[in-house]
Amino acid sequence: MKDLKNVYNHISVFLAKENKKFQITKIGHGARSREYIGTVDWLADAGIINICYCLSTPELPLKGNYESNNYKLYFKDTGLLIASLDDEAQEDLRANRNFNTYKGAIYENIVADMLTKAGYRLYFYKNTQGTIEMDFFIRDAKSLIPVEVKARDGATPSLNNLIKKSQYSDIHYGIKLAERNIGYANGFYTFP
Repeated sequence: MKDLKNVYNHISVFLAKENKKFQITKIGHGARSREYIGTVDWLADAGIINICYCLSTPELPLKGNYESNNYKLYFKDTGLLIASLDDEAQEDLRANRNFNTYKGAIYENIVADMLTKAGYRLYFYKNTQGTIEMDFFIRDAKSLIPVEVKARDGATPSLNNLIKKSQYSDIHYGIKLAERNIGYANGFYTFP
């Protein structure tokens, strides 16, 4: 039970970080992955969290092309993310203050929830050099589709690289969710 609470209580901590990767070894002094075997799966099976696995390479097929020990955790319900924060942070979010730390995490959590409810499994990618990273990947009948989630409307170098470089032959177009109007340019669709 302690293991479950420890994992659950640290999800929002990792979502506030830049890379959002969940790391068992950082949830407590001396914590080891072997001590938490099954804990993350139990939370997922109970319908509390969604697991987003890191792809080994951004190519099809998705199943079998991911690292089972490299993942992000999102709450199945974004309300659980808000409730996991301290009272002051919850109040700030309701009053639209101090939103910067958790804005990206909240948007990503919402998108993760929407994708899983639409029947997609969650995958992300970050290369070892850190030069390309993508929040989510989905697929249609013929291609792999990178999905970038922006809290505002920032630059999209990773999305551009994935679409334009010939080494990513399974990627024909992308999706950017940002503070923008609906549109299509540079090989990706934009949705607000």
